[in-house]
Amino acid sequence: MVQISIIPVEEFHRVRNAQTDRYEKASIIADMCRANALSVVKLAGSGHIGSSFSAMDIVVWLYYEEMNTISVGISNPQRDIYFSSKGHDAPGLYSVLYSLGVIPKDKFLRLRRLGGLDGHPDVGVPGIESNSGSLGMGLSKGRGMAWAKRFRRLQGRVFVMTGDGELQEGENYEGLQAAVQQHITNLIMIVDHNKVQSDKAVSQIIDLGDIENKLRAFGWHVARCDGHNPKEIDRVLTEFSKVNDRPKALIADTVKGRGVSFMEHPQALRDGKGYYKWHAGAPDDVSFSTGHKETIARINSRLKSLGLEPLSLELVERPVSKGKTAVSDEYVVEAFGKALVAAARRRNDLVVLDCDLASDCHIREFELTYPDRFIENGIAEQDAVSMAGGLARQGLLPVVNSFANFLAARANEQTYNNATEGTKIIYACHYAGLIPAGPGKSHQSLRDISLYGALPNFIILEPCNAEETRQALDYCIDVARENCVLRLVIGPSPRIIELPPGQALTFGRGVALTKGADAVVFSYGPVMLHEALLASESLARRGFGLMVINMPWLNRVDSAWLSETVNPFKRIYVLEDHAPVGGLGDFLLNSLMKANLLEDRSLTKFAVEGYPACGTPQEVLHFHGLDGEAIASRILSQAPDHH
Repeated sequence: MVQISIIPVEEFHRVRNAQTDRYEKASIIADMCRANALSVVKLAGSGHIGSSFSAMDIVVWLYYEEMNTISVGISNPQRDIYFSSKGHDAPGLYSVLYSLGVIPKDKFLRLRRLGGLDGHPDVGVPGIESNSGSLGMGLSKGRGMAWAKRFRRLQGRVFVMTGDGELQEGENYEGLQAAVQQHITNLIMIVDHNKVQSDKAVSQIIDLGDIENKLRAFGWHVARCDGHNPKEIDRVLTEFSKVNDRPKALIADTVKGRGVSFMEHPQALRDGKGYYKWHAGAPDDVSFSTGHKETIARINSRLKSLGLEPLSLELVERPVSKGKTAVSDEYVVEAFGKALVAAARRRNDLVVLDCDLASDCHIREFELTYPDRFIENGIAEQDAVSMAGGLARQGLLPVVNSFANFLAARANEQTYNNATEGTKIIYACHYAGLIPAGPGKSHQSLRDISLYGALPNFIILEPCNAEETRQALDYCIDVARENCVLRLVIGPSPRIIELPPGQALTFGRGVALTKGADAVVFSYGPVMLHEALLASESLARRGFGLMVINMPWLNRVDSAWLSETVNPFKRIYVLEDHAPVGGLGDFLLNSLMKANLLEDRSLTKFAVEGYPACGTPQEVLHFHGLDGEAIASRILSQAPDHH
């Protein structure tokens, strides 16, 4: 197993205090932070490297040389404020805050772990000023902070980092014009212009064009520089200090993956035949070892040229996981992508819309097979959904793809507007539910069922395995008259959910996965069905029979089937991959009440209470009391005759 080391805080102090050129020191410290960011992403098993590395020189210069944040204290109201709107550079920002002693080592080494650091910026972490979320919020939020400082007569500037791909999101342009109109002069926007999005060049998704003149047209003072040259960064910020009548924007030309040769754009794009592989995820052992050694060797060479001793590194141990979630090689989202291609062969009216997530959503095969029916909208869910409305009005069948948390919530008003027109659109909500939990609450979608379920002409389905995914998509395309939502887990299924041979998806009906005479639990999707089955297996060893029902229909039920299913049981449970409000549990509760099926029966919902935790799947499921053993214990605690 590869060894992982970090550069301790003391080494940063040593370099910072060296009597040498401050620009050279800043550049070396940035590389030191890169090495540490690479290590903690490797420890975590996931994270964003490319964006962290491209922004690093800017962030280091801001905290070490430009802002007063550290000198006056991170809670001083007179401080300068910096935060990242794009959020993907969180490991890089954390590494800078660690180097300054703001984030303690024990937290720094627990990136994407329970009690550690969230995968995206979160104000619960020391030094983090704002949560990131669906992209495009940061500039408006920064404007609010800057306005508040002026209103309260406080000193301090507000720096907001955005990605270049993020500028496809429309809220940015609302913020740009409002900042000028409201005379927000203490706001500085920095564009990390690394020219690569999640896995393709920005120019291939939605080209930004002449971004300098675009920003000037809004009335901003705009400058441009090499974002990896501290002297150039300093020059622009000095220029900005003399501009007191308008907000300022720095377009920083950067390289995604800067600092590790094989991760740097454009070489990495050429190596990947047009696709960038270092946006997200942890490097394999060989890549990590090669990249880390390259970075440390460069730092030591530069230290030597300054007459300084080489770095002293500290070996770290990998975090020990308490329990492990089984993982199969099945991805329901991969089955969705293949079924979409198959459906397009028989349906010439089928068109697919993407929001810069073709790889994650497994629709790249569709993109390559039917490029004339694939529409890339970039980071702009509202625009994509409204465009889908126009396509549907012209007789096409659009399938809109994005992460569930962005698609259901960000574009909710546009979805409602489309629905009122009586057309049919399929919304593919990827990354549904609690798991994976490493990226944090900005990505975990736990309210989408309630948002779509409030609309009268929507059917919501969540398939449990590859075959049910194919059947569910075919139903949405060929049978349903209403709008459809397909809720899809993005990660590998913990186990392949085995359905009875030849089991066909039947409207409003689920299927029993286990036998049991003591209680019944309804659930859906591969993650929670796995935990329900674990609970059933655990209870069976204690003489308690729990019937597990796979219920893919989240807001439709066959009342006769429901009556027959619950008739033998006094206790009914629903295991949600959702918040306790507005999910399958509430729908079944209403259905049982309407059919007078709750007399002498109880219904208990197990759901994600509060905001979702960040960590490994097993950590987070246990934290919320939703792992198999916890569910078994909760059920058994309500059964006085079983111990």
